[in-house]
Amino acid sequence: MNRIPVVVRGTDSMSRMGVSATLRYEVEIQLLTDFTEPEDGVAVVIGDTLDEELLQVLRSLRTEGCRRVVLVIRALADEEMLEAIELGVTVLVWRSEVSAPKMVHAIQRASIGEPDLPPDLLNRFLSHVARAQRDGTTHTAFPAGLGEREVAVLRLVADGLDTKEIADLLSYSERTIKNILHDITNRFHLRNRSHAVAYAMREGWM
Repeated sequence: MNRIPVVVRGTDSMSRMGVSATLRYEVEIQLLTDFTEPEDGVAVVIGDTLDEELLQVLRSLRTEGCRRVVLVIRALADEEMLEAIELGVTVLVWRSEVSAPKMVHAIQRASIGEPDLPPDLLNRFLSHVARAQRDGTTHTAFPAGLGEREVAVLRLVADGLDTKEIADLLSYSERTIKNILHDITNRFHLRNRSHAVAYAMREGWM
């Protein structure tokens, strides 16, 4: 079994110690003090709210080269969600729901670049998109270089579907879906598929 390298960051030492204790004996996890290869690991960042101090933790991880982040937080506003995604957050877990199995699942999802948002937060995200569509603030035409198929894939990612579910729904292979997402992230210089969804939403493509 390939263990996933994980570091725990945050602004509160007691919270960091609590999450570290939760993960310490999980066979899937290799708990580290610091990354040797940041691009291959997952950072778990814990805090109460996305204040400036916690934002700085996320910025520092991005500077270090960490591209996969699980955010464990007590509350998050809609506008903060987009900011968190743009700073590399792939998976979000509410602090009230933290458990060893849930954290291992979150880290596994983040390690393969699969976004995962709590259902209530995802519903808020989709409601935000729906309001934008009703208000006419989304573009009716696709952006230059982005086709109908690519927009469809991004919308399904925003709906919370994983690669296999998207492939089954659109009748494509999983490899094709992965290639589409890889092409989008490269073309627009994005960090991961969560960032791609946030970028598409900000640009009014969905």
